[in-house]
Amino acid sequence: MDGDVAVGVKRGSDELLSGGHYNSPNSSVTSNGSDSKKLRVEENPPSRVIHIRKLPNEVSETEVIALGLPFGKVTNILMLKGKNQAFLEMGTEEAAITMVNYYTTVTPQVRNVPVFIQYSNHKELKTDSALNQRAQAVLQAVSAVQDGSSPNSESGGSESVLPAPSPVLRIIIDNMFYPVTLDVLQQIFSKFGTVMKIITFTKNNQFQALLQYSEPVNAQQAKLSLDGQNIYNSCCTLRIDYSKLVNLNVKYNNDKSRDYTRPDLPAGDGQDSSMGKDSTSLLGSPSAAPFSSGGGFSSSLCLAQGGGAISPLSAAAAAAAAAGRVALAGHSGTSGVLLVSNLNEEMVTPQSLFTLFGVYGDVQRVKILFNKKDSALIQLSDGNQAQLAMSHLNGQKMYGKIIRVTLSKHTTVQLPRDGLDDQGLTKDFANSPLHRFKKPGSKNFQNIFPPSATMHLSNIPENVTEDDLRLLFSNAGGTVKAFKFFQDRKMALLQMSTVEEAIQGLIDLHNYDMGGGHRLKVSFSKSTI
Repeated sequence: MDGDVAVGVKRGSDELLSGGHYNSPNSSVTSNGSDSKKLRVEENPPSRVIHIRKLPNEVSETEVIALGLPFGKVTNILMLKGKNQAFLEMGTEEAAITMVNYYTTVTPQVRNVPVFIQYSNHKELKTDSALNQRAQAVLQAVSAVQDGSSPNSESGGSESVLPAPSPVLRIIIDNMFYPVTLDVLQQIFSKFGTVMKIITFTKNNQFQALLQYSEPVNAQQAKLSLDGQNIYNSCCTLRIDYSKLVNLNVKYNNDKSRDYTRPDLPAGDGQDSSMGKDSTSLLGSPSAAPFSSGGGFSSSLCLAQGGGAISPLSAAAAAAAAAGRVALAGHSGTSGVLLVSNLNEEMVTPQSLFTLFGVYGDVQRVKILFNKKDSALIQLSDGNQAQLAMSHLNGQKMYGKIIRVTLSKHTTVQLPRDGLDDQGLTKDFANSPLHRFKKPGSKNFQNIFPPSATMHLSNIPENVTEDDLRLLFSNAGGTVKAFKFFQDRKMALLQMSTVEEAIQGLIDLHNYDMGGGHRLKVSFSKSTI
């Protein structure tokens, strides 16, 4: 066995320079190595064994196996981590041919890094399990899901994997320093099969979800692959178990629950989900573990290049989902600049955009475009905050128009040159005292919710009455439907008739001077009155 592994390693090195079926048109001839090696540009004949090279550092076995899963059963794997290479053995030569042909037209990526795929000179892989133990364990788990039993069972092994008891998974998210939405869960879990229904709720001060697949085997594969994985680097850890339920009863399609088989379901008044009062939270409280150093959402939380983090927001992950394969990829370095379009150019100001987008991140600069005043660039502290603001505000109504929010190609918003009058279209908010997320561990991290008709008001002076606040928000435009003081009367919930009216109220009245040094704090609430 030892000799076989040695051969695998040596031949793997040789194959770096041999002709192969490359997915890159520019890589058919390598430029390093002897002249004789350079001339070997003929393709290797098809083989069940696929040679994968230029893998990123710290790549996991699961990520490599995932490259082959859509094309058939993966029967063996050999990782050469020191050389950033791997060998993958497919169950049949036809599966290998399909895989190589597919990746000729679609460049495969692992953690957003393009990798190179070709047929190997080997016809089969022989690996020493002692040297390749972890890879074999991962492969065995995946194989067990694919054929419903342990790979050892064919050779009389006594091991077996019990079928999944239910198509419904119970998901708990630990260390939730960064919000996880229903759509994020759907994107991650749909890589393992058809997601039928999702219900999210908060229980024991933790964000949880119930997710139903069409088949129990899909639930089994998702649990095997995702349990213990981080959605974002170093946080948002998935803890997955089978639910005792076998079918979910979803009443509403909204931010907290979704039945993908019944798009006709109502959104529900007040966005209630079907799980009762405990389920009205879209986002649970993060754990009390310390935040990473630096203010606000540290870029290390999401912009992972390693650590086995899943990034559902990256284009590479979306492409992988479309190809039907697992994508446990880190998020490529996204800038913190957003492009917002379809704005009401008669009404919008840098200050109004600062206030609204400031609910989801610390806005540094805003520039309304001089030649296209219905569009603006907004720079937040980092890519995480930009993603968060985009996910919550794209498609919302602001000043009567549905705004569109996308990531900008710009990495920074330029200030006008000294002495140049840009009519007040650009504003620098870098030193604003109104940033919500400057202080690590701030309670504001626990209170990030999608725009809703209900707002949370705080810092209310003792002498201010319910009528005062109702009048204040009515004057901002709209109808106050309900109001409720908290016990200490320093905080309250106030519900407008529409989300658009609440957005308007927040823009106009966040930081409003209530007198006596009290400035009103306004945010969106998870609750209803």
